[in-house]
Amino acid sequence: MIALICCIMLIGMMLIGIPVCVAMGGTAALMFSKLGFSSILAVMAQRIYNGTTGFTLLAIPFFILAGNLMNTGGITDRIFDFAKACVGHWPGGLGQVNILSSVIFSGMSGAAVADAAGLGIIEMKAMDDAGFPHEFSAGITAGSSTIGPVIPPSIAFVVYSSCVTEASVSKLFAAGFIPGLMMAVAMGLWVYYISKKKKYPIEAKMPMKERGKYLWRAIPSLLTVVIIVGGIWGGIFTATEAAIVATFYALFLSCFIYKEVKVKDLYHIIYSSIITSCKTLFIIAIANFLAYFMSHQKVPDKVIEAMLSLSTNSVVLMLMIIFILIVLGMFLEGTAVILIVTPIFLPIIAQMGVSQLQFGVVMVLASMIGLLTPPVGMSLYAVASVTNVRMLTLAKEVIPYVVGITVVLLLCAFCEPLCCWLPSLMA
Repeated sequence: MIALICCIMLIGMMLIGIPVCVAMGGTAALMFSKLGFSSILAVMAQRIYNGTTGFTLLAIPFFILAGNLMNTGGITDRIFDFAKACVGHWPGGLGQVNILSSVIFSGMSGAAVADAAGLGIIEMKAMDDAGFPHEFSAGITAGSSTIGPVIPPSIAFVVYSSCVTEASVSKLFAAGFIPGLMMAVAMGLWVYYISKKKKYPIEAKMPMKERGKYLWRAIPSLLTVVIIVGGIWGGIFTATEAAIVATFYALFLSCFIYKEVKVKDLYHIIYSSIITSCKTLFIIAIANFLAYFMSHQKVPDKVIEAMLSLSTNSVVLMLMIIFILIVLGMFLEGTAVILIVTPIFLPIIAQMGVSQLQFGVVMVLASMIGLLTPPVGMSLYAVASVTNVRMLTLAKEVIPYVVGITVVLLLCAFCEPLCCWLPSLMA
């Protein structure tokens, strides 16, 4: 009952325009007061502070800064040109390029909004110039941006690992690799089908010599993926250290190799990164206090009892968990969902025999659906703001991509090797 009241209060506050983080903190504070535990509010500041002091969380602002440097310093342009040389002649043309560009950029930033708002601008302009319908271009840009938090490195996996579980960040990154590629394939198949049906334009096939030229131009940018992913999986540095290395490498490329970022530009890049980081970390901090309320009131135990009273079948329980995650993702930012809900469901998935790695992938994939569904679809807002496409129109355009992610989500939920095979190869 308490969990239901919390959800109603939280969603109600958001529907009247209260920011997500304020709604979460307000819900916890009001519930503590109503239940006669006002004295506990004295530790509110401490709980909020503790929510963002984990060493692993330092990766978040650095990955955000690295993404902004890449978007400003010419790195994303070269990625797009390389992707165009590779798959621009496939059915779907620049739609396929859009997806491949997002896959490559995913190996650098780990943030969907950075992909949508940065690389997305380049992709949208190219697709519009080629004659694609503006709404279709916006839809595929929003859809492909959700690949970012699944393919390593991933801010969502960093949050999942550092705040609520003991799962290894490097193994979580490995667990997301195959599902991320499956998302790209699902989206590519839809673009192939609809482009064939509506005869969308394709690019002329480039000779191998010209493709080699674009590959040569993109090699310094592509090395970012090798440095980040290879360094983490090779045990050379942690996820946090990888984020710092990625930031300095992006700075080096942007300022000294490509020379597209001047010293005067750094202020705006750093300031924008700080604002974005503060928003993300503030949500994490407040969500930590709401999670503390849930734990104090033994909400996880009550939810477990309620769910097990409905069914003890592992398939049914997993479907129930997925449904709850998707519904919550429609109203809450993905990071908040991970922080609030994971402690509740961890005991259930342990009883079901589901590993924390597999459940982490399920959590992140479910939150990606939330990025594409109103009313709180961050990728929808990011793309809508740079394309001037109406929110409802864009929401209709991304339906095929939501279906594709849902299929991948269900496959990962019921086929453990898709998530756990790569991590099992790591020492």
